[in-house]
Amino acid sequence: MALTLFDWSIVAAVLLTILFVGLYVSKRASANSSSFFLGGRNMPWWLLGTSMVATTFATDTPNLVTGLVRTGGVAANWVWWAFLITGMLTACVYAKLWRRLGVTTDIEFYERRYSGKPAAFLRGFRAIYLGVFFNVMIMANVTLAITKFGNVLFNVSPIIVVIVAATVTVIFSAAGGLLGVLITDMILFVISMIGAICAAYYAVNHESVGGLDALLSAPDVISKMDLLPDFSDPTQWIPLLLIPLAVQWWSAWYPGAEPGGGGYVAQRMLSAKNERHAAGATTFFNFAHYALRPWPWILVALASIVVFPDLDSIRTALPHVDESLIKDDLAYPAMLTFLPSGLLGLVVASLVAAYVSTISTSLNWGASYTVNDVYLRFIKPDATPKQQVMMGRLMTVCLMAITCVFALMLESAMQAFNLLLSVGAGTGLLFLVRWFWHRVNAWSEISAMIISFSVSIYMQFFGPEGWADWQIFTVSVAITTVGWITVTLFTGRTDQKVLDEFDASLVSELEGDEQSVRSGVIAALWATAGVYSLLFGTGNLLYGEYHISAMCLAVMLIAVWRTKNYIMSIPEK
Repeated sequence: MALTLFDWSIVAAVLLTILFVGLYVSKRASANSSSFFLGGRNMPWWLLGTSMVATTFATDTPNLVTGLVRTGGVAANWVWWAFLITGMLTACVYAKLWRRLGVTTDIEFYERRYSGKPAAFLRGFRAIYLGVFFNVMIMANVTLAITKFGNVLFNVSPIIVVIVAATVTVIFSAAGGLLGVLITDMILFVISMIGAICAAYYAVNHESVGGLDALLSAPDVISKMDLLPDFSDPTQWIPLLLIPLAVQWWSAWYPGAEPGGGGYVAQRMLSAKNERHAAGATTFFNFAHYALRPWPWILVALASIVVFPDLDSIRTALPHVDESLIKDDLAYPAMLTFLPSGLLGLVVASLVAAYVSTISTSLNWGASYTVNDVYLRFIKPDATPKQQVMMGRLMTVCLMAITCVFALMLESAMQAFNLLLSVGAGTGLLFLVRWFWHRVNAWSEISAMIISFSVSIYMQFFGPEGWADWQIFTVSVAITTVGWITVTLFTGRTDQKVLDEFDASLVSELEGDEQSVRSGVIAALWATAGVYSLLFGTGNLLYGEYHISAMCLAVMLIAVWRTKNYIMSIPEK
């Protein structure tokens, strides 16, 4: 496809805006590590919430959704919709705890909660394990997606796409720190949403589709439209609904949906000006992530079933695309090839925006781990603020370089999703209870990590033949959960002085915490019901089921009112 001068002007304007913001705030970001990694701990909820949404609006997400819809129908999205429960518990229960703890990174939690050499080892190892290994896998998956878009739309080599995308992003991230990320995320989110909606409009009105009514009446699409799986078929409802809702949401550690909060979500909560803003930011993030964004992607995915009914049709339409990239998730960028000149530049800019937003967050988050929890903790404890920021920028470049290598080794978005999900299977419950169950110690976390990783690798390469992914996942969760609980009961307790200091830092939550936790859980349930109601209400509205849509939206309004009252009851301190 050929971009006009106007198209390229839009793309260039987005890139220049990103670089300008990064350079403009570089002086403020360089003041110290708190400014570089946490924006000075004075950020408002709306800025943090939008940033989290923009971060999860990655270039790989529409590809993942498209692959799910094409292979398992709309209901297949329950594999990630179920994480909403985790997200709302984080917003209504754990956000206050994180903000009150006042650490620089969530990895620092380990030496605030546990004691001795095991706690120190855990902090250093997890900083590398999550900040480098897991983080690189996340970024490689996102970078894989941008290479597919570049290869499909412009016949550009994946290596060239990786080099260009990485160069722009790393300059911005190294200069502006978290503050630069937050500011540009506001702009990038708006551009990304406009691009996604425009892509959906033109996909639905493609000449082979014929509009929304024709799309929803197409024989191949009707079987994919259900919001819930077929309950008469256990091979459908067990892996798509039962396992995600009954097991996955509390047991799996997945980036952006960590039970109890973690990663870049914890970073945003720690950056908030107070507890109310931390809770408000996380609530808004989950609302927008699960309710506002999915339907444009789903519509494109459904339309792609009509235009490209199988992989051979994609292969025929895109003969220039690398054979290794031809998967169902490629249908999303394939649908963008039909966009008219002018709009194409906007959509390409939205993809660039989505990429930069996600990668810049991951780079800053990963660098914060390596600087605060490895370099400053174990290598150079007396490092000056200037040295800390310099090391953060160096790690930003290194992480991007490693990401580029891994991106060229992956083939599909679902491949990385399953890998990350399986490696974290069984550790989630630990992250939920460690705040309240004092018996949990550093060995609990070390054993959970080792067992989860070992079981995952064994199941992937040596496990029983013929097992479905959900069976492997469930067994992994059971073994890991039983394993770390057993280790917890047979190893020494955390030093009482450390526990007392930890409790003291959260005193207003842990003294009389039953009422606080109970009200937070109730608010999380209302918030979850509200988001699901809006998600399904929107779907039924598009499907023409107006009565069901009206009932869903009524529930949503009640849930929003209840959730808002809870958040406003949190003291601004």
